[in-house]
Amino acid sequence: MGKIYKDEQGDWITVCLKYLLFVFNFLFWMGGGVVMGVGIWTLVDKGEYLSLLASSTFAVSAYILILAGGLVMVTGFLGCCAVIREQRSCLTTYFSCLLLIFLIELVAGVLAYVYYQKLSEELKQHLSKTMTQNYAQPGKESITQSVDRLQQDFKCCGSNNSSDWTHSVYIMSVQAQSRLVPDSCCKTITPQCGKRDHPSNIYKVEGGCITKLEQFLADHLLIIGAVGIGVACLQLVGAVVTACFIYLLYKEDEDDYSDV
Repeated sequence: MGKIYKDEQGDWITVCLKYLLFVFNFLFWMGGGVVMGVGIWTLVDKGEYLSLLASSTFAVSAYILILAGGLVMVTGFLGCCAVIREQRSCLTTYFSCLLLIFLIELVAGVLAYVYYQKLSEELKQHLSKTMTQNYAQPGKESITQSVDRLQQDFKCCGSNNSSDWTHSVYIMSVQAQSRLVPDSCCKTITPQCGKRDHPSNIYKVEGGCITKLEQFLADHLLIIGAVGIGVACLQLVGAVVTACFIYLLYKEDEDDYSDV
């Protein structure tokens, strides 16, 4: 009698874990879509600003999330198949994949957090130099387009203020045609509008483009870090549930073998 009750109790726990894993895999699959979406959004939404950064950590974090998101969606589907078949080998593979993706997303989250800490200093050291030395120079077309887009999107002029352009290689060259700032600093862009730097004509923003770009990147990094670490924690819970399910299947097989 005791053995029958024990078997029924074990079956009940196994069924509960099975349905719990189904629910988890659905959430896991949705989480993978969110992770991939955040990574793509980070690269697509004003992704041209990446050429203005000294390091590639920001882009690497986004690419890691896209990779992890794709793996999560595929693994979530495979996890459902493994639960249906109730094979320990499939579930063990699924468990290993969960741990691998957990580590990948944790790395993305940590990278985003570390880069967030040094973002301000990097922008101060690199952005001003990039804008004054590389703007409108041969072979630097991507940087020129990024700077123009930056100043128009964020309605700013210069790294710290519009006077930064005074020391620009471009402004001091014949190519500038007596401009005081690039035309992208103008509130309304017209040919050679950069010849007049009055506040009524160009953007005069406290803190310049550095403050605007720093806030933009910081917001993205916080989202990358939060999503990466959040989904990683969800996967850790899933890994624990999967391990329990594997253990119960192992015990059932042992009991069946002992009965024989």
